[in-house]
Amino acid sequence: MKRIDTVLFDLDGSLLPMDQDAFVRLYMEALGRTFAPEGFDPKRLTGSVWKGVEAMIKNDGSISNRDRFWMEFSGAMEQEMAGEEARFIKFYENQFGEARTATRFSELSAKVVRLLKAKGYRVILATNPVFPSVATYRRMEWAGLVPEDFDLVTTYEKEYYCKPNLEYYRSILKRAGKEPEQCLMVGNDVDEDMCVLSLGMSGYLLTDCLINRRGKALDGFQTGSFLEFYKYVEEMAVLTQ
Repeated sequence: MKRIDTVLFDLDGSLLPMDQDAFVRLYMEALGRTFAPEGFDPKRLTGSVWKGVEAMIKNDGSISNRDRFWMEFSGAMEQEMAGEEARFIKFYENQFGEARTATRFSELSAKVVRLLKAKGYRVILATNPVFPSVATYRRMEWAGLVPEDFDLVTTYEKEYYCKPNLEYYRSILKRAGKEPEQCLMVGNDVDEDMCVLSLGMSGYLLTDCLINRRGKALDGFQTGSFLEFYKYVEEMAVLTQ
């Protein structure tokens, strides 16, 4: 049996602790307020964004998540919206930062990623790819991380599926050249992150910002706080000297 040599991390609620409901509320409020001067009704705009997100979650792999989002978003708005992408990028560079108040920095996040790399593990940021790279990199920044800390970062430009679709994880495995038993998925969402167990991948469920929509029993998972996970990583074998 092959040993674990690759660790996948979720971002929101995992490497970046957050109150997800507050984060989404602040994010959407900032988005609506930013585009209102452009003549867009905030309620319709944010509702249409959600329809775009829902379409990405259901994406079938025929087009990228990015293309799926803009197609659905435009349809919901009943006008072509792709021309607004540059303004969205500017929003993520600026006003998106208002949502940071719903998150909190943990020095353990960067420490655990760098400890794993020092021990010779490949580290992948397997954040649900419903955001463009600019928004993903900003949230990483809030967590004290940079893209170079990871061997792979999933964003909506390059992905064709989303969590909890197992094809999303299969795509990561293919690009990483790994078998499921070589990987450990670390995240806070029972449905979106721990679904990897059905592929034969190991999972570690973080309980600090736990999401368990259906109240599933947790006795089938490795579970613990982020501090407990950090101690777990300290005990993991060194793969390289």
